[in-house]
Amino acid sequence: MADVVRLYGPAYLQTHPVSPTQQQVLKAIAACRTAQLGGHAEQCPQCGFARAVYHSCRNRHCPKCQSCPTAQWVEARQAELLPVPYFHPVFTLPHDLNPLLLGNKRQLIPLLFAAASQTLQQFGQQQLGGQLGSIMVLHTWDQRLNAHFHVHCLVPGGALADQGTRWVPTHPRCLFPIHALAMVFRAKFLEALRQRWSAEALRLPEAFPELRTPGGFRRLCDQLYAQGWIVYAKPPFAGPTDVVAYLGRYTHRVALANPRLVDVREGRVQFTYRDRQHGNRVEPLTLDAHTFLQRFLLHVLPKGLVRIRHYGFLANRCKGRALRQCRPLCGLPPEPPRPQPKTVVQWLSHLYGRDITRCPQCGAGPLQRTPLAPQTTPQGPRSPPG
Repeated sequence: MADVVRLYGPAYLQTHPVSPTQQQVLKAIAACRTAQLGGHAEQCPQCGFARAVYHSCRNRHCPKCQSCPTAQWVEARQAELLPVPYFHPVFTLPHDLNPLLLGNKRQLIPLLFAAASQTLQQFGQQQLGGQLGSIMVLHTWDQRLNAHFHVHCLVPGGALADQGTRWVPTHPRCLFPIHALAMVFRAKFLEALRQRWSAEALRLPEAFPELRTPGGFRRLCDQLYAQGWIVYAKPPFAGPTDVVAYLGRYTHRVALANPRLVDVREGRVQFTYRDRQHGNRVEPLTLDAHTFLQRFLLHVLPKGLVRIRHYGFLANRCKGRALRQCRPLCGLPPEPPRPQPKTVVQWLSHLYGRDITRCPQCGAGPLQRTPLAPQTTPQGPRSPPG
């Protein structure tokens, strides 16, 4: 991805409107693990092997910088797992809303989270008589990098009821009826959307001037009410090990991982995608480099907009107390295990099975390290002046 940005980013910025946040993402990806960010020189005292190791950009949209944050987050969540079935519902917004969503991410993405969480909590209260817990992860893309706004949810199969004194399990194979979930989710999101429109809190796309009138907006809502919204529920996980594996696949994923990139040349970018309509068959897709960058930047989130959120008895404000109530009701000790903090060296050893402090040539260690100052000459894409 960094090669694509370095090759075609400067020309893209000269010809396309780019927000300051998107520009910062491109600069970070282009500079990631280069001399521009500084680092250190490593040398083996035994065989003389030498190399320069540069710092990562740590941007949440960078494909190369997600391994350690993912592992850290998953380990922290292991302590929260309960010995119950876990369900994986997915709440998806219709593509007819994409023009509004892309121009109002800061206003409308929280509505997606709120509508999905309120829907689950309503069903938990009505059908189980208690409070559900859920972890929600936002994804904004499909396999071809088009806009596709949806949240993946991880829901323990039960509710905490009677002021934390009783655990009410769900059906072992079914959380709630998906069609009923979809109807309530649709009603909650569209009601919140109508309130935002009435308060003139939305940027309305210029390509749809009819949305500026009450009649035009009402027609959009009627069209959306007439559609069957999609709430998909995967079968429950077999146990905590599967839950942790799932979390690692979804939590810090970016729109496109580097292994999917196949070829970059002559102003075109080829990557692979899974064709959902033909049995998840892996297919190549070639795009003009500027079209590729444009699609990638669709999924850059505004600063401060959180992609991973916790609700119900797993909400951060009450999670510690609620889990100490849930665990004895599920046959576990009240206090969850505390993960031991790890250094970056330990995480990389855990993830990749190699010790980065030892020489890759002769195996001796530790390598001698000398700091390298960041380069002052900027690299990567820059926006045109003015």
